[in-house]
Amino acid sequence: MDDTSARDWLEAELADTLAEDYELELEDARLSEEIAKIYKKAHPPGMERMDYFRNLIHLQSELIRLQSWVQHTKEKVVVIFEGRDSAGKGGVIKRITQRLNPRVVRTVALPAPSDREKTQWYFQRYVPHLPAGGEIVLFDRSWYNRAGVERVMGFASEDEVEQFFEDVPEFERMLVRSGIKVVKYWFSITDEEQQMRFLMRIHDPMKQWKLSPMDLQSRVRWEQYTIAKEQMFARTNIPEAPWYIVEGNDKKRARLNCIDHLLTLFPYEDVPHEEITLPERVFNPDYERKVLPPELYVPAKY
Repeated sequence: MDDTSARDWLEAELADTLAEDYELELEDARLSEEIAKIYKKAHPPGMERMDYFRNLIHLQSELIRLQSWVQHTKEKVVVIFEGRDSAGKGGVIKRITQRLNPRVVRTVALPAPSDREKTQWYFQRYVPHLPAGGEIVLFDRSWYNRAGVERVMGFASEDEVEQFFEDVPEFERMLVRSGIKVVKYWFSITDEEQQMRFLMRIHDPMKQWKLSPMDLQSRVRWEQYTIAKEQMFARTNIPEAPWYIVEGNDKKRARLNCIDHLLTLFPYEDVPHEEITLPERVFNPDYERKVLPPELYVPAKY
């Protein structure tokens, strides 16, 4: 591909991405006027939108190379996303998976445990979701619920939390010994930024579903969550699976920085691919296409 063709392709990709990302960024447009003024005052101009898109597309193209390498080498990858509520975990996961094969890269976001699951070995319900060879699994929250929300909200006793801290380093070492690469990200935002994002969700009908009772309690118990996080880092930051902190106040930079860092953790390279050619269409002169009844078609309303 020559330089001109490459630029044309990039501009086309940017135009396509712009449409989707404008939808993803609608919270700014939907804020009440007063909240918008406060937000603007608290957030000086950040990265230019086109610079962000160009960097994002480049990183996403590298993620495709990583995906191909993982498939080719049968690597097994687990990426854990933890952090403050509204810190941007979901936005990063969305950009990572946006252009990847969902059969290779899948997201796991488990609901609250059932009554039966509460009687199981704590890690048991996570084990079925671990990757096989050639797969990447992204945990949108993980077994670290025990060290965070379960502990702070009183869903787990201190004995259960202590047992978790004793078990989790060895559990993760077992995963690593079995050939699974374990990557752990913690998304951090300031107290003021979380309050701002919660206010935005309250004033945006399309975002209110993101505010659960647990989220609202995280505002009340900010300091308790801070203490729990600090103890979690001290007890679970092991060489085999260290924690990486992503500064999340600037959403766009957080997404780019996290994806860029993730890529640096793997010695991926281009892998051999069979050349793809479009086969000739087979025509059967004896076949006559049937006319389908109109009620089978979705109405052309738009």
